[in-house]
Amino acid sequence: MRCREVEALWDELRGEGMPSLRQAVKMHLRNCPPCQDLYEEYEGVAYCLSCLEVPEPSCDLAKKIVLHIAQIRQRTRSAPLFLSSLQSPVGRLFVGYNGARIAFVGIDRGEPIRSLRERIQARLKREVVLEANLPLWVRRTFSQFFKTWHVDDEHVDLSDLTPFEQAALKKAAQIPPGQVRSYGWVAHEIGHPKAARAVGQVMARNPLPLLFPCHRVVDSSGNLHNYGYGLEMKARILRMEGYRGAGGNNGRL
Repeated sequence: MRCREVEALWDELRGEGMPSLRQAVKMHLRNCPPCQDLYEEYEGVAYCLSCLEVPEPSCDLAKKIVLHIAQIRQRTRSAPLFLSSLQSPVGRLFVGYNGARIAFVGIDRGEPIRSLRERIQARLKREVVLEANLPLWVRRTFSQFFKTWHVDDEHVDLSDLTPFEQAALKKAAQIPPGQVRSYGWVAHEIGHPKAARAVGQVMARNPLPLLFPCHRVVDSSGNLHNYGYGLEMKARILRMEGYRGAGGNNGRL
């Protein structure tokens, strides 16, 4: 929905010349909460765009786009993910792995395997191959994880994500088990304090939940907020880690 005050302001400024426009818009922004929310949201989007490679002025942009698409297709052909499942303390998990690294984790919520496969391919831009037998190293990785709530970096793969997404998830992994932090805290810690909404989107699209603990990220009031596998699952995982709630001394935001 458009801001009616901005429309009226623009009508007033139309006949007064452009020099005062910047000052008037700034004044409006200071007094309009809806516009402030939009500004913060799109500041996060602007940051994500700034992470893209800037082409040289003389480059053939169309050629670069074609090359980029070819690289994605080549990666899809040459580096597929193998998708298997295993039982865990939080239920059945689907695990996508390649070589000695895990690139996808999903908690079973009754989704048809074909739909899950298509969703992973769309998110990570890789071919996904169903595999019946899960490698022993993957089983050992998760067995150790549910004892320590930690996974070594050499066993996970974030290379399909943008620098902003990687930074947000790596910061979430630094939150100690049994504790929570806010989206704003993550945004501030990675150097973009106005990008809390963008951080929320990263957590919502996290391809490696549990291993990169988006469940430890909550809203500014301490409420658990949204979770792709439901708030009950989010609360359950936090309780397993030892979280005692926002009133406890480990619920620091």
